[in-house]
Amino acid sequence: MSRADVQDMPNDLSYILNHLGEDRASYFGAVAPPIVQSSIFAFPTVDAMRAGFRDEFGNHVYTRGNNPTVGILRKKVAALEGAEDCLMFGSGAAAMSAGVIACVAGGDHVVCVAKPYSWTRAVLKDLLGRFGVETTFVDGTDVANFESSLNERTRLIVLESPNSMTFEQQDLAAVATLAKARGIRTICDNSHATPLNQSPLALGIDLVAHSATKYLNGHSDVVAGALCGSSALMREVFRGPYMTLGAILAPHDAWLMIRGLRTLPLRMQRVAETTAQVLAFLERDPRVRRVYSPHAADNPQLDLSERQLRGASGLLTIELDTDEVAAVERFCDSLGRFLMTVSWGGYESLAFPVCAVFPREAPLQPTPGTLLNRVRLSIGLEDASVLIADLYQALEKLRA
Repeated sequence: MSRADVQDMPNDLSYILNHLGEDRASYFGAVAPPIVQSSIFAFPTVDAMRAGFRDEFGNHVYTRGNNPTVGILRKKVAALEGAEDCLMFGSGAAAMSAGVIACVAGGDHVVCVAKPYSWTRAVLKDLLGRFGVETTFVDGTDVANFESSLNERTRLIVLESPNSMTFEQQDLAAVATLAKARGIRTICDNSHATPLNQSPLALGIDLVAHSATKYLNGHSDVVAGALCGSSALMREVFRGPYMTLGAILAPHDAWLMIRGLRTLPLRMQRVAETTAQVLAFLERDPRVRRVYSPHAADNPQLDLSERQLRGASGLLTIELDTDEVAAVERFCDSLGRFLMTVSWGGYESLAFPVCAVFPREAPLQPTPGTLLNRVRLSIGLEDASVLIADLYQALEKLRA
């Protein structure tokens, strides 16, 4: 098969990850793309420079707008999401914020799921609230809750499916249909599922955001965000919050992400297989009151998981069989293979105890819907047997 034949092949997953956007002939045949570590780009004539300024979205003028290395990554992430285009940001919070800001103005109304990522809530309630944007937070597990919360000022519905702690989902196709009938835009955080396991744009959602720090990068060495959608919407975001706020992804970080994406299918397959074994162990252990996962046997949305998700990621939350924070601390402090930290989606397994966010003397339920005996686990690439053994010995410390 010739190189020309390969170039004419459809955008299958391996082509997207290993070839799409990589014009190797333009950089000496190098297999790995170069890091174009330049802040500015020169023009041969005034007229060429004038043309560049007319369309910074499509031309290399200044890396705050467009950079060749970041451009390769944009093409890959857009293709993974089935989007016309993508913009890369310095964090997932920046990507979600830019998507939201581009869709609303003072006096507008937003409907958001009740338990979004904390910084999504912050941009809606704390930042945009200062400028007259009102947000209604609803239980997104029932589409009727969205419909009953809409009014003539509603311009945007913010979704996160599944969310990153207790993994509630929204019926994305149903919400998209509801929104489109009323001329309301929708944005969904797809970080948990990744483009391999869920396709919000194909279900009618307008914008898809990612904390690319998580699975898309997968190596816990880059903080990044992605926003995907139509070319028209991406240009709108580019002209507004992207260029104005400047929360861009650096070329070197984009290069690291390109490298990380090469193994995305392999990593997600390994994570899913290991998570299934860990989930089965935890569901059987009497020292665990409940396991939260889109794929848990007692998940009331299991039918939606089977319809909307193509596979599993490595996130799950356990509710320990104790009401004592000291016992939760003993469990977490005893873990040897799970690193205790924030975030998730890297090669390593992690534990995030909810109680660490609150003072030790806080009650078991310091805020509605929050329990201090919950610990979120992110399953990495270690052997399942090793992780299960580590969890077992830590659970032994609950009643020490």
